[in-house]
Amino acid sequence: MSDAIKHECGIAHIRLLKPLEFYKKKYGTAFYGINKMYLIMEKQHNRGQDGAGFASIKLDMQPGERYISRVRSVAQQPIQDIFAQINNRINDVLAEHPELTNDAEAQKKAVPYLGEVMLGHVRYGTFGKNSVESVHPFLRQNNWMHRNLILAGNFNMTNVKSLFKNLVKIGQHPKEYTDTITIMEKIGHFLDDSVSKLYKKLKKEGYNKMECSPLIAERLNLKKILTKAAKSWDGGYAMAGLLGHGDSFVLRDPSGIRPAYYYMDDEVVVVASERPVIQTVFNVNYDEVHELPPGSAIITKKSGETSINKILEPLERKACSFERIYFSRGSDAEIYQERKLLGKLIVPEVLKHVDYDIKNTVFSYIPNTAETSFFGMIENVEEYLNKTKTEQILKGKRSLSAEKVTQILSEHTRVEKIAIKDVKLRTFITEDSSRDDLVAHVYDVTYGVIKPEDNLVIIDDSIVRGTTLKKSILKMLDRLTPKRIVVVSSAPQIRYPDCYGIDMANLEGLVAFRAALSLLKDADMYHIVEEIYTRCKAQENLEDSKVQNFVKEIYAPFTPQQVSDKIAELLSEDGINAEVKIIFQSIENLHKACPKNLGDWYFTGNYPTPGGNRVVNRAFINFFEENNERAY
Repeated sequence: MSDAIKHECGIAHIRLLKPLEFYKKKYGTAFYGINKMYLIMEKQHNRGQDGAGFASIKLDMQPGERYISRVRSVAQQPIQDIFAQINNRINDVLAEHPELTNDAEAQKKAVPYLGEVMLGHVRYGTFGKNSVESVHPFLRQNNWMHRNLILAGNFNMTNVKSLFKNLVKIGQHPKEYTDTITIMEKIGHFLDDSVSKLYKKLKKEGYNKMECSPLIAERLNLKKILTKAAKSWDGGYAMAGLLGHGDSFVLRDPSGIRPAYYYMDDEVVVVASERPVIQTVFNVNYDEVHELPPGSAIITKKSGETSINKILEPLERKACSFERIYFSRGSDAEIYQERKLLGKLIVPEVLKHVDYDIKNTVFSYIPNTAETSFFGMIENVEEYLNKTKTEQILKGKRSLSAEKVTQILSEHTRVEKIAIKDVKLRTFITEDSSRDDLVAHVYDVTYGVIKPEDNLVIIDDSIVRGTTLKKSILKMLDRLTPKRIVVVSSAPQIRYPDCYGIDMANLEGLVAFRAALSLLKDADMYHIVEEIYTRCKAQENLEDSKVQNFVKEIYAPFTPQQVSDKIAELLSEDGINAEVKIIFQSIENLHKACPKNLGDWYFTGNYPTPGGNRVVNRAFINFFEENNERAY
């Protein structure tokens, strides 16, 4: 994606089902779980670069012994930083007590972070400050072991305001106004309530206070707690939590918006945001890693008993299609084929825009994440070229000379590496006064492969704001003096904000929205903007379920092609000599390529939860009122 957007967080949860001594004997180290956590977090580094955190719980510790450890970082390489800290602490203890080297249980008592229940998180900040206090996992502490709650997730809630008010109504005093704290306190409320009720019940059964503690751990019903807590949540989420005594869970939203996958055997339970991460780290087959069903939680009790529990009724499946287009690692078997198909399906439009002139067209991609779609596009172009070669030969039959046949067969698809990203420059782009000039040099181009009569086709994952295209890419490609530049987006036009995890909160930042406004001005129809604002304002006090997305009317008067043409005009208005065309994927082809991930609200405005419509209307109100606040 040439436009850098902050996006998905990643979760990692490992529960060791055997005593640590088992892993020491089988794998040579009691730190087996920590090592696997490092790998599973590093392989999800693509999901978060603002911060990382790790927490662990030791089972069956005695009073006075530390059983919860947590470390978080916002360093430039946060995952490496937290595991360096963990490694240093471990080495310090073992250096001071060499007698612990071969005793796994003694190591567990003496060494921090060495536990059986672990939770990791990699973060992209979409809300709040990028400080270590904003990094997951969050910890809700209590002197009662069962009431300690550690929480981390990949999520955004659309109804934080109402959730916050509900907490205040029941007498709580949340320390922050964020969705993470609000969700944690919501779960914490029902956890406290459940522990209190169990304690009273056990006292009536004749148990003393000390005897109650292990029985509470045994009888605590996490499924019931989560069902009560999540009842009023509106958003996309994969929520992971640990309780102080050792129970753990990962809960997925009812629409399946945010991804979660799990693997379990007799040694370990693993949950992560991406399937190939688990496959690689634990060396297991594709079909051994399962998708957590929408609305369900995988719950592991302190005893090690693990079950998949339906917490909320599943809604229509709207798994995020951006996961397939861009966010998730392309090494997933299904995602790899889907991205190739996205490239293949857009070829008919590409051929049309280069006048079917393969001989004078060079194909490339930018950035590297678009490479898989590029492969698919080239495969289909080759198929078209082979078909035309066959037709030419069959049409000529005996009249063709050997030389002519050789000439026909020698025609090939021209593929070149045109743009190379200079990663070093990105970190220096800070001051507005020098930003444009620096942005213009983020990419280098390959000279000497483009002729003045050539079309240059560049495929990208998606076009969000268009800033990098306008300020850098198009200008640099134009230096190669092609006749025409065709920018191809493997995703459809991004027209609406996302409110379930991706950092696309403002409408005016989206180039498709700016293009639609420009078209309205051109057509003397800008009055529609004020009419939509009035309708959005009129819905502010309605229940979420009754709110409609009126922002769709911005685009209604125009075809997708008209919007695409206007985007090309807006992005190439600064002295570009080549003719510029921009092609977007169609919604129909997106669904054809990614049939299991039909969540497309950022393209269509069809939000999967009621809160989504409120967010898009609020985003429009903010735009109209020139208010820079977030819409959620």
